[in-house]
Amino acid sequence: MSWGTELWDQFDNLEKHTQWGIDTLEKCIKFVKERTEIELSYAKQLRNLSKKYQPKKNSKEEEEYKYTSCKAFISTLNEMNDYAGQHEVISENMASQIIVDLARYVQELKQERKSNFHDGRKAQQHIETCWKQLESSKRRFERDCKEADRAQQYFEKMDADINVTKADVEKARQQAQIRHQMAEDSKADYSSILQKFNHEQHEYYHTHIPNIFQKIQEMEERRIVRIGESMKTYAEVDRQVIPIIGKCLDGIVKAAESIDQKNDSQLVIEAYKSGFEPPGDIEFEDYTQPMKRTVSDNSLSNSRGEGKPDLKFGGKSKGKLWPFIKKNKLSLKLGATPEDFSNLPPEQRRKKLQQKVDELSKEIQKEMDQRDAITKMKDVYLKNPQMGDPASLDHKLAEVSQNIEKLRLETQKFEAWLAEVEGRLPARSEQARRQSGLYDSQNPPTVNNCAQDRESSPDGSYTEEQSQESEVKVLATDFDDEFDDEEPLPAIGTCKALYTFEGQNEGTISVVEGETLYVIEEDKGDGWTRIRRNEDEEGYVPTSYVEVYLDKNAKGAKTYI
Repeated sequence: MSWGTELWDQFDNLEKHTQWGIDTLEKCIKFVKERTEIELSYAKQLRNLSKKYQPKKNSKEEEEYKYTSCKAFISTLNEMNDYAGQHEVISENMASQIIVDLARYVQELKQERKSNFHDGRKAQQHIETCWKQLESSKRRFERDCKEADRAQQYFEKMDADINVTKADVEKARQQAQIRHQMAEDSKADYSSILQKFNHEQHEYYHTHIPNIFQKIQEMEERRIVRIGESMKTYAEVDRQVIPIIGKCLDGIVKAAESIDQKNDSQLVIEAYKSGFEPPGDIEFEDYTQPMKRTVSDNSLSNSRGEGKPDLKFGGKSKGKLWPFIKKNKLSLKLGATPEDFSNLPPEQRRKKLQQKVDELSKEIQKEMDQRDAITKMKDVYLKNPQMGDPASLDHKLAEVSQNIEKLRLETQKFEAWLAEVEGRLPARSEQARRQSGLYDSQNPPTVNNCAQDRESSPDGSYTEEQSQESEVKVLATDFDDEFDDEEPLPAIGTCKALYTFEGQNEGTISVVEGETLYVIEEDKGDGWTRIRRNEDEEGYVPTSYVEVYLDKNAKGAKTYI
């Protein structure tokens, strides 16, 4: 099967077909190029998508990614980023292994095709020239034969005419001979040219054209093979990244399998656990029996069990369903966070304090390592004075030592607060109970008794008073003034302790959860209520720690709904 023998007369069609083949190859190049652009665009969109949903640094959103489900989501985003990278690899490999290679091959193919068809046209022109020569020789031979025939006929006519002179006959005879010789010469020339044309034509149709068409056929077959190889490369480029893409997908599956719902639930508990217990049952208040009591020193001399119900009948109670009552929102408005984290519930406060202690410990260790390094360097300078002056390090060493001392004092302060909180919190294995020492402090006087100057709020946060230092002074003055009174104040109602409170500061009194006491001065808006246990024991407790039952008949009493 050869184009040279089978398609010897289809020069123009072969020229069109080979041009179509080149156009097809360029179409394949364009297809692959558009595929690479799609891959790059897809990879870019995947990367932007992954970046869009990555948590922002130093944001609240970043803290939420401690949960296993969120960590799995982050892993998925990272794997998708790697997945996008593989599509970029596909684009790069297709561009380098297919587009560049085929573009170069197309140029070579066009050049080879041009050369082959140029040779073909040259052979065509040569055979056409030979044909024209043959036709010219043939026409000349035909003309000379006709002229010789007419000259012969004229001679015979002159020779037969008796009236013609001998000289005219001889002239006609010579002319016929000349024409006859010209016809013979034309015949010989025509025969030679014909033989030459036949030879050239044979060479053209059996040698030149087959060779040229064979080259064109081989060129076309190479083009077809090249397209097939490019298609294989196209598939292989995709196949090469499949294992890595598979690893990306396996990473996503592994991340999904690492999700632990129990662990996430525990993290929710650790994040929002306040350390308090839910409030107890509200006691029934019977309003059907009027309370007939008079305000006197003996009105509350009964036992605690008897005095409480009597007061309940006639007075309106202020039942506190939760230990967080908003009274002072100044610190929330100002956005200030107490140094001891006393605005947080006990469990959260403990975690923050522990975290702060750990951070300070790391800073101390870092400073100590720096001090050791400076000390070693100083020893080297002492042994080898030429390397440096040991005295030049004294200032730096003193500075580091001061930093260590400051950090240690800071650590002691936070450890004291941590010990205060842990002293009130129950063991980890037990059910967390309500914070018991919210308003007292175990810190030195230099730390402005942060705990006692806070009010709690229903959302689990505490608020600071506008000025801790001034309030402590005012409270202390109030305490001194109140306790300097010689005559005890009359009771204006009773109260029940909702939570245990350890009154360790001057002017406060400790109460136990469930204990019933007498109210001698209600909350004046500062978050404290003055109570009495007996004639010798009285003091202030946080209003949110007690449930007050005021006697509406008592002087100065207020009615609570």
